[in-house]
Amino acid sequence: MSTDNEYIEKRKEKIKALRELGIDPFSNNFNRTDSVGDIVIKYSGESPSSFELDNVNYKIAGRVKAIRSFGKSAFIKILDNMKVIQIFISNNSAGKEKMDFFKKYVDVGDFIGVEGHCFYTRTEELSIEAKDIEILTKSINTLPEKWHGLTNVETRYRQRYVDLIANDNVKEIFLSRSKIISEIRSFLIEKDFLEVETPILHTVAGGAAARPFKTHHNTLDMDLTLRIAPELHLKRLVVGGMEKVFEIGRNFRNEGISTQHNPEFTMIELYEAYSDYEMMMQRLEELVMKCVNLFSEDGKIIYQEKEINFKTPWKRVHMIEWLSSFLGFNVLENSERLFSEADKMQINHFNLLGKAITEIFEVNFLKGATDPVFVYGFPIDVSPLARRNNENPMIADRFELFINEREIANAFSELNDPEDQFQRFNKQLELKLKGDDEANDMDEDYINALGYGMPPTAGAGLGIDRLVMLLTDSPSIREVILFPHMRNE
Repeated sequence: MSTDNEYIEKRKEKIKALRELGIDPFSNNFNRTDSVGDIVIKYSGESPSSFELDNVNYKIAGRVKAIRSFGKSAFIKILDNMKVIQIFISNNSAGKEKMDFFKKYVDVGDFIGVEGHCFYTRTEELSIEAKDIEILTKSINTLPEKWHGLTNVETRYRQRYVDLIANDNVKEIFLSRSKIISEIRSFLIEKDFLEVETPILHTVAGGAAARPFKTHHNTLDMDLTLRIAPELHLKRLVVGGMEKVFEIGRNFRNEGISTQHNPEFTMIELYEAYSDYEMMMQRLEELVMKCVNLFSEDGKIIYQEKEINFKTPWKRVHMIEWLSSFLGFNVLENSERLFSEADKMQINHFNLLGKAITEIFEVNFLKGATDPVFVYGFPIDVSPLARRNNENPMIADRFELFINEREIANAFSELNDPEDQFQRFNKQLELKLKGDDEANDMDEDYINALGYGMPPTAGAGLGIDRLVMLLTDSPSIREVILFPHMRNE
């Protein structure tokens, strides 16, 4: 029998013994009156050397993280809502019977209730001297060994519940994630945006170039897809008169898994009537800086040992102009030379200028592009939902925000001409027939909505997970998603 199994059997024996004593090892009748966090805050300004016992009786509860036993006394570390405090129990404080009970039945991982008052130890650590202790939940499985924690990456992601218990830095990442999302939400609400919820089950996959997950609704006997983006539904709301809307939610794309990609991920999409893509650059710059300021006083952060300077205004680069200068010819007017360059790089461009241009640009421009940069002037044939540029109809009024060589946001002035949109959808269908399974489908109801008129509008989608990665110095998207997708064991 393995050591882990031996421990589990011993704990099961303790559960049986507790029940025989008439003690419920999974009780729910402890009246907790105080939290560890409140106690820590209350005494944070106290000087241990001048501290006087206030004899306030506290009743707290939490998970046992560590035990140091000395026979007639013991120190216990307990965790309560991500805050830790030390408990001291002894024959003198709780009585020999309670002390013996503790030594016999309490293990690391158990939840316990403690009653006692605060004091400072000789090492000036705030502690609670327990006069009573009881088991609330007896744990069966053993926690990772104290000094090494849970380090195996596969196990950490599969058993995030253990990862959160064992690794304090993991909890900090998800606290930071929550703060970032709250900051984004409050920023937009202050700007009079309305938060909305749109369907996750779609009849037509649209709003992004991605392969969808497919499902079937039995009662309606109809095929559906999980949304790849909320864009087309949010723009329907703009048509309906909701002129400033946003949604923070899950998208689902049936794509590969990597340090940058998870099939299920979180985005924020926002749409603003009477705005354009240049105004949206300003909006995103301000929004991201609000999040950066949560973690930096000077607008700089360190990501994987590289400094990223978020100082505004951020650099702006015109994709077509930069690539034409880099290759030595006008990429919009010399498709033969462009496709030849793409073929050398083994880019599957489907004889589309836009496919070749964007792929070649990203490979060559993004190397070393650490600080934030807005790349604008995208080809129209890879921008099926974006408005044409007034001066050059082959270019879309669109930009992407790149930070540390990675796309963080995509935005554009919205196409609101229903006839042009219908033709763009048709071109997407042609690409699908040629084998591009990420091409958009035809959404006839969306065309019908545009027929009622959508005001001039700009929209943007920003990847929450990638932004959290940057601001928490996390090397993989799996570090910032509580339950990332994994292969079956």
